[in-house]
Amino acid sequence: MDATVARTGTEGKTWGGGSRSPLKASYGKMMMWYFITSDALTFSAFLAAYGFSRFKFLDEWPIADEVFNHFPFLHGVDAPMYYVALMTFILIFSSVTMVLAVDAGHQLKKGKVTTYLFLTIIGGLIFVGSQAWEWKNFISGEYGAVETANGHILHFVDGEGERVGLEKIATPIEGARTEHAGNNGLWFVDEPSTMPSYSLEEVKKGFKANEDILVRTHVLNEDNSKTRKILSREESLEIINNNAVGVVEGANLTHNEYGPPLFADFFFFITGFHGFHVFTGVLINIIIFINVVLGTYEKRKSYEMVEKVGLYWHFVDLVWVFVFTFFYLV
Repeated sequence: MDATVARTGTEGKTWGGGSRSPLKASYGKMMMWYFITSDALTFSAFLAAYGFSRFKFLDEWPIADEVFNHFPFLHGVDAPMYYVALMTFILIFSSVTMVLAVDAGHQLKKGKVTTYLFLTIIGGLIFVGSQAWEWKNFISGEYGAVETANGHILHFVDGEGERVGLEKIATPIEGARTEHAGNNGLWFVDEPSTMPSYSLEEVKKGFKANEDILVRTHVLNEDNSKTRKILSREESLEIINNNAVGVVEGANLTHNEYGPPLFADFFFFITGFHGFHVFTGVLINIIIFINVVLGTYEKRKSYEMVEKVGLYWHFVDLVWVFVFTFFYLV
């Protein structure tokens, strides 16, 4: 059975846009819009699932300012959301350069298309690299925490309410921990990275000896907002001695020092899925950029390929606005 194709008038050519085509768009642009629509539904489902999970664990969900407070080359400086805001600005600016590249293509100005498309690629690469750096800090953690039997995460603070890392609390106990390695276990088992830097007993011993250290947790207010609550010394000792079951450093798919495991799961999945889209967009932009330099579209007298990849790039930027809002602002 012959495939049915849309035809324009009596020319006998496969539909390529024009006055009789839907929305006066070419076949390629229509297919890009179909892809964007389906991908938008996918991201919407992910963010909706994130929202429901956050509502379920509202009293334990971490405060974004305390999780994303790093800035490159400023170790130990508390800069909440600064670097994430910079990443967002770079990605949005790359959308501006993409708009300029598409406009230059409409005017058949090869030089300007080359320049603006190159700037778009650089912006995308900076964003992907920044996201990888953010993942690194999220995975490695900064202060460490203690997990209770019911899954709550407890942080340590000094008398002034400033966060304190486990390395300033724990007192080493000789022979308290054993790590599997090739020289003290099975020859094929070598997993030193699976254990935290300090055992729970070492943290308990150091915490008991240091009377200036307190435990801090989050309290859910009547208006569903969260505030930090620092427990008294007696309350801190009681919850550490009776409820603490383990030490947590950084984040993975089962434990994280910031809050419920679902927070890390969603963070890795959603930001990773978006990062994959940005990386793919950069690769496509590089291919289009090479074709522009070679004069492929100049010969065709049409830069529609730049416009089609521009639609994808604007979609990726728009999705990040929602991801940024859900994870970092709300």
